[in-house]
Amino acid sequence: MDTPPFLDTNRPDVPNMVVSGGVTPFYLERSPVRGRLVRLGPLADAILSRHDNPDAVSQLGGEALALVAAMVSALKFKGAFSLQVKGDGPVSMLVTDATDSGDLRFFARLRDDADRDALPETAKSLLGDGYMAFTIDQGPDMDRHQGIVDLTGTTLADMAVNYFQTSEQHDCWIRLFCAKSADGWKAGALVLERIAAEGGIETSEQDEDAWETACTLAGTVTEQEILDPDLSNERLIQRLFGTLDVRVGTPRALAYGCRCNRARLASVLETFPDDDLDHMVENGAITMNCEFCNVGFRFTRDELGAHSA
Repeated sequence: MDTPPFLDTNRPDVPNMVVSGGVTPFYLERSPVRGRLVRLGPLADAILSRHDNPDAVSQLGGEALALVAAMVSALKFKGAFSLQVKGDGPVSMLVTDATDSGDLRFFARLRDDADRDALPETAKSLLGDGYMAFTIDQGPDMDRHQGIVDLTGTTLADMAVNYFQTSEQHDCWIRLFCAKSADGWKAGALVLERIAAEGGIETSEQDEDAWETACTLAGTVTEQEILDPDLSNERLIQRLFGTLDVRVGTPRALAYGCRCNRARLASVLETFPDDDLDHMVENGAITMNCEFCNVGFRFTRDELGAHSA
């Protein structure tokens, strides 16, 4: 007997992939600096290659995936961290999110009139004018926290730094990397955060110097280093910050994490009136496509009718 769609929670045919050391946290002793090194490994290609996007869009998507992976790893509770960007450029929407367990997903939407063969290369040119929204979801029993800022800066990293400085009043340093190689897409990030002084104590000149020094050293990192699979996370962190008494934390895993299934999509369809559902039927069925994993789900009208009865 076939499982009805509203009970079918099986995962679609997507990669079952986990990168055990996707995010490596670190901090500097006696300094107001903590950081995270993100390296997506084969996840970048597994996620990005499921979408028929031009390379410029995939590169932007890889940077966005590395960014949310870095941000979600700082959560101290069960939840998810998402990035949504909307603009008037060729890429009208970009969405990435990650759960506290490291599940990642992504999609981008091109405008119908966008020239896929002649897209600009910078994030600002691809996205145009619009807004960036970061959302922290702590589950159904808690209010969501969301911050929204205008798209300011040339790169996605610039835009993220502007968000944290203006919306969160929080100093950070961010570099995002994504490139296509013979082995597919690779992506990563290096993020530094300035820890606020306890008890409202003003920042000392020593702390200021420590932050500036850490940012200067972080700025020497290269794309080749970030994306080199033969260079271990700990070795790279030591190479960059070894002179500052750096301490490396426990790595955290990242995974292919689209959370769609037939039950979830069937519950969306059941909210439509019968007349609307009848108009959606083509060739005897309604087809819904998950924008994150690019998997299509097919529902017969009888299945949905039995569900809504």
